[in-house]
Amino acid sequence: MKCRLMILCLAVLAAAVIVAVPGLAAPKGLDKQGKPDLKFAGPLAFGPEGVLFVGDPMSAAIYAIDTAETTAASARGNVKIDKVDEKIASLLGTTADQVLVNDLACNPKTGTLYLSVSRGKGPSAAAVIVRINTAGKLSEFSLEKVNYASAALPNAPGPDAKDRRGALQRMESITDLAYVDGRVFVAGLSNEEFASKLRSIPFPFSAADNGTSVEIYHGSHGAFETRSPVRTFVPFDIGGEPNLLAAYTCTPLVKFPVSQLSAGQKLRGTTVAELGNGNRPLDMIVYKKEGKTYLLLANDKRGVMKIPTDNLGSAQPITTRQGDKAGIEYETIADLKGVMQLDLYDTTRAVLLVRGESGLGIQTMNLP
Repeated sequence: MKCRLMILCLAVLAAAVIVAVPGLAAPKGLDKQGKPDLKFAGPLAFGPEGVLFVGDPMSAAIYAIDTAETTAASARGNVKIDKVDEKIASLLGTTADQVLVNDLACNPKTGTLYLSVSRGKGPSAAAVIVRINTAGKLSEFSLEKVNYASAALPNAPGPDAKDRRGALQRMESITDLAYVDGRVFVAGLSNEEFASKLRSIPFPFSAADNGTSVEIYHGSHGAFETRSPVRTFVPFDIGGEPNLLAAYTCTPLVKFPVSQLSAGQKLRGTTVAELGNGNRPLDMIVYKKEGKTYLLLANDKRGVMKIPTDNLGSAQPITTRQGDKAGIEYETIADLKGVMQLDLYDTTRAVLLVRGESGLGIQTMNLP
């Protein structure tokens, strides 16, 4: 009897020890466990403790998901994966024409890559997260039993609302996001007349507010705009003051002081560059090289732009109509073509999602 009792006590003690092992507990703020109701896997960003933020514009919600990846990788070799869409299709049991990669993010601590993917087309497409380790092996990141949290956007466009071209406005309720110092910044459209929004949501999540309505002067159009959403943005300190540097279609580069983002208020950004009309920005990163800081901005028609940041604080605002380019000058990286998404891989390399002659690929490169 005593032997059985001792065995039982040891089993209970072992279970308690397993539960208490550091790293098994969910990161702070992830108060749910199960499967997130992810309708569309869109913009991605990493936060602390391996938390992956996923923007779901179809649901007009932000999800924070525990990847359980917090151990730093010992080494990160170069990555080169050709025809990654075909490999994803094989993994998901479909064909490459039924796979759409929406975004790419690198876990800054581990080097693991995460892709937000649509399997299928139209409203019935499934939201999938694909993971690629530092050896280049693909796997589906299961959402069946994860620790997570979510924040719904209260004033998103209705699920059936369309713009003048017939596109669903709901799909632009979240166009980009980033995590900085306990807050998730979100760009996108609302259902309000002053539609373009920047939101600052505390994490761990509390209820998301109505966001700040943002206005810009668009030099190529010679007009103020309130309905065009930010396409991509990065957090950036200017003179010690946190800002968001945002790129718009056709292609103004605009700065917004974070301290002036206030729920329910309106804010006019400062346009510091016109990067060229007839063009859509796709993704942007910030990096340092040889003591200087640069932006690297991928575009659908004008390649990849290397933009110096030295003069962002003193740049004269663009307030009059411009023919094409104006303000801060940039260099086009001629060797980079077809770049659709990019992220920092480490302090000296970026990782790119590239559309080339042989299809969709992923590769690392030295920062220019």
